[in-house]
Amino acid sequence: MVRSKGNWDEDDVRINKSRQFGSSNKARPRTKDRPDYSAAQTATIIEVDRGRVKCLVDTALGSKIITAMKARELGKKSVVVGDLVSIVGDVSGSEGSLARVVTVLTRKNTLTRSIDDHANDERVIVANIDQMAIVIAAANPEPRAGLVDRALVVAYDQGIKPIIIMTKKDLADGDEFLKIYKDLDIPVFKTDKSSDLTLLQKELAGKITVFMGHSGVGKSTLVNNLLAGSLSKSENSVIENAHRATGDVNEVTGRGRHTTSSAIALPLSSSFEGENFGWIIDTPGVRSFGIAHIQPSRVLSAFPEFNEAIANCQKNCTHNEPGCALNSWPSLTNQHIARLASLRRVLSVG
Repeated sequence: MVRSKGNWDEDDVRINKSRQFGSSNKARPRTKDRPDYSAAQTATIIEVDRGRVKCLVDTALGSKIITAMKARELGKKSVVVGDLVSIVGDVSGSEGSLARVVTVLTRKNTLTRSIDDHANDERVIVANIDQMAIVIAAANPEPRAGLVDRALVVAYDQGIKPIIIMTKKDLADGDEFLKIYKDLDIPVFKTDKSSDLTLLQKELAGKITVFMGHSGVGKSTLVNNLLAGSLSKSENSVIENAHRATGDVNEVTGRGRHTTSSAIALPLSSSFEGENFGWIIDTPGVRSFGIAHIQPSRVLSAFPEFNEAIANCQKNCTHNEPGCALNSWPSLTNQHIARLASLRRVLSVG
């Protein structure tokens, strides 16, 4: 029998059993209430290991390490070392405790790279950095301008102060290579395993500095030496097992072997008056450092010595064509020619 529209009764109501609270497949009832994170604490991410992160929280009694998991809504690759985050849950820091990262605060900058120069595959390595230490070796392996140039592009683009550290000065002086960066007013430090690192420690004091470089350049050895010369017993307890593994260079390929597998922030105490202890963020050795995600107009900011000539270029000039004003710039010296080659090489892949 077909009932008229105004003649319905309870027998005509179809029940969805999966929505009944007594059902084994009951669904969570909808609510307009949102989670209350007003009591969340601010922490700094110092290590990311798959689904877990380690956070540093400052309290009235000192700093403590808290292990936390990321809230599902943040996504898999949402948190990196250096991030400031909000955490809730068990923030006691006791063994076996687990807090939850619920918010990633706004980043002031990031160190990013694209994979194999695919602009759509951008990876954030670390965040909220003051300085970038570009670590190269004077020899074994030979220094490569390509990595330095690309790192400088990202540093200038993100407002990160660049530093060049040349290791293994006992094998070669490296002066010829460093000449091409002379005009950029970048602090340069040359070290070996027995070097006095006082001046370098002063440069790092009170700052967050990310160390990056090819595998095998001695980055982890340098980090270990800096930590050994600065950490007191109490500060070393903040980060357990701060010693970083080191490796050798393959004699056949001339490339280093990966010894650092993940980024980690390590405390660097300061003995300089008025300076608080800083942080070193050690990163895995890189084989490639793509910058396809950065616009060419932003790349130019890493080469300020060419600003005058570029101002005379035609609109949409690629700076690597016959009509480019750089080709007839009267002030082009031998040093500038080397830098121009670097600029054009970077632009061709960026």
